[in-house]
Amino acid sequence: MAPLGEGSDDPLLPDLPRGPLHAARARASFPWKELALFWEGPDMLRFKKNIFSALENDPLFAHPPGSLSLEKYRELNFLRCKRVFEYDFLRVEDLLGSPQRVLALIQCLGMYDWSLATKFFLHTLTFGSAIYNSGSERHFKYLPKIFNMEIFGCFALTEVSHGSNTKAMRTTAHYDPTTEEIIIHSPDFEAAKFWVGNMGKTATHAVVFAQLYTPGGQCHGLHPFVVQIRDPKTLLPMPGVMVGDIGKKLGQNGLDNGFAMFHKVRIPRQDLLNRSGDITPEGTYVTHVKDARQHFSESLGSLSSGRVAIAGMSVVNLKLAVSIALRFSATRRQFGPADEEEAPVLEYPMQQWRLLPYLAAAYALDHFSKSLFLDLVELQQGLLGKDRSARQAELGREIHALASAGKPLASWTAQRGIQECREACGGHGYLAMNRLGDLRDDNDPNCTYEGDNNVLLQQTSNYLLGLLVRRDQGGARIESPLKTVDFLEAYPNILGHRFEGCSPEDCLNSSVPLAAYEWLVCYLLRESYQKLNQEKQSGSNDFEARNNCQVYCCRPLALAFLELTVVRRFHEHVHQPHVPPSLRAVLGRLSALYALWSLNQHTALLYRGGYFSGEQAGKMVENAILALCAQLKDDSVALVDVIAPPDFILDSPIGRADGELYKNLWSAVLQESKVLERASWWSEFSANKPVIGSLKSKL
Repeated sequence: MAPLGEGSDDPLLPDLPRGPLHAARARASFPWKELALFWEGPDMLRFKKNIFSALENDPLFAHPPGSLSLEKYRELNFLRCKRVFEYDFLRVEDLLGSPQRVLALIQCLGMYDWSLATKFFLHTLTFGSAIYNSGSERHFKYLPKIFNMEIFGCFALTEVSHGSNTKAMRTTAHYDPTTEEIIIHSPDFEAAKFWVGNMGKTATHAVVFAQLYTPGGQCHGLHPFVVQIRDPKTLLPMPGVMVGDIGKKLGQNGLDNGFAMFHKVRIPRQDLLNRSGDITPEGTYVTHVKDARQHFSESLGSLSSGRVAIAGMSVVNLKLAVSIALRFSATRRQFGPADEEEAPVLEYPMQQWRLLPYLAAAYALDHFSKSLFLDLVELQQGLLGKDRSARQAELGREIHALASAGKPLASWTAQRGIQECREACGGHGYLAMNRLGDLRDDNDPNCTYEGDNNVLLQQTSNYLLGLLVRRDQGGARIESPLKTVDFLEAYPNILGHRFEGCSPEDCLNSSVPLAAYEWLVCYLLRESYQKLNQEKQSGSNDFEARNNCQVYCCRPLALAFLELTVVRRFHEHVHQPHVPPSLRAVLGRLSALYALWSLNQHTALLYRGGYFSGEQAGKMVENAILALCAQLKDDSVALVDVIAPPDFILDSPIGRADGELYKNLWSAVLQESKVLERASWWSEFSANKPVIGSLKSKL
């Protein structure tokens, strides 16, 4: 094993610099390096260290002083993306052989700058995986061109007038058997592909989703096609393609999001990505998929990959935010008992309650997103192996349901957590150089792309309702390959359970909130099922009935189910036998805090449904949350040290590992451009005084 600390020229986990945070680290109940090894493993730690070191030592990645123009930022981001290819962190064989490295590389680049990570990710993974997973051997010619940047790719699904409703996309693809070509066409500007990352200035090729028509006018639904949109030698548009940039966004402005319209653009028949459906030279449509819904799911299978990746991206943003805020809170001193030294703000229960649940959430959601990614790898390996078993189909449905709620839960938790961290750092958190504003803006699109969060949650609630319908109509057993729904087999019995905690100490183990969550999901499933049936009996059609069930039934059902899944997986992970003894207590507290804090947001439902009764139940949960925060307070800086990247990557003066809060902040302020210079418009004050009332109306 590589050395963890000193005693080597290049330790795997070097000691952190001494400074004001040293005392806080010394109070930790566990060795942070041991937790880092348990959490990541030595191979992954070494892989990430190599990436971080390469970026820090390369002048191209130096943080530029001040802000860049949009054009300059885009140029610099592209140059950095090219440099990542030159480092060859990720080889083609790693895509299948070491999938965890794929996720780790994206997250390391994202910790540095999400514009860079997203640009690289969309080209290599979203575009590349769409070709690999949706195409066949005839399309594999594109793969080496992706990895040597001979071409640059994007994923074109969303249109001006349609996003979440993918079935209603209006770009068309008509097959012409006389030339064996497919004609890609945008009927009007509302059908223009829009918001497509890399399309604005860079992409030469796109995976374009369009409605496929065969001779005779029959539509076979949405299919993906490889379409060249620019000449790689000149980056000028191809004939019939109007392509451009949509402009400045709220964040991630190093990424060129674009639009494209197609005017009867002809592509070879072979550029239809044909894993789920193909066209013969004569124009006959052939497919192994008999069910239209299954075909639609296969065509958009890459969206589950994107949603799982976005969940992981959101967790990274939360990790960065809590790292900054907790290091700040451990060194920022305000107030204290009379005639005594001011206390670090982390000593106050209010600051602990604001931040420590988000630290627990970062750990819980990190484990969940990684485990779901491995589940997705299993699914994709089955697809590539042409596994058409019932288990494979059920695994696909289960992962789709988990990803459809996982992205909303992770992105919303990060969104709220980053804002809380920003406010917890006071005015210094509002200073752009401390990065919390950029994290907030860069995380924001995670709530909408690859599916609006509130719309996606309907996929999860529909999955759960479908299980109950199958059970009631045919007596089918409720179970799934990943066992996330197996507890629902005891659905009627669980509804009879009641909270049995006798003291706050009973709640300090995550098994108590686990039982409460199982009841809550069963209760919301029953409420949603009954509400849906009531709506239908009152005359509503299926569309209206489902819409009328969302706000207070199906939406909380989907979120509670996913929270239960996160809580269960984290609980099982931290209570497994091979957890080092020195880490069991702190990991157990993190697990219990995340579970209770999440459950506490559903207190009204727990009382309304009768699981809680009397005021003591609610108070017990609240007291347990505060007790766990107090117990984790002295461990929080060490817990941050496990998940925080090096200072160069974190790039926040108030979040640096040495804890020299004011020295680092003051130094960064003085290094900003022109901070001590007189304003260039000084004469507007000194020489050109206003004539008071000169512009007042004479009427």
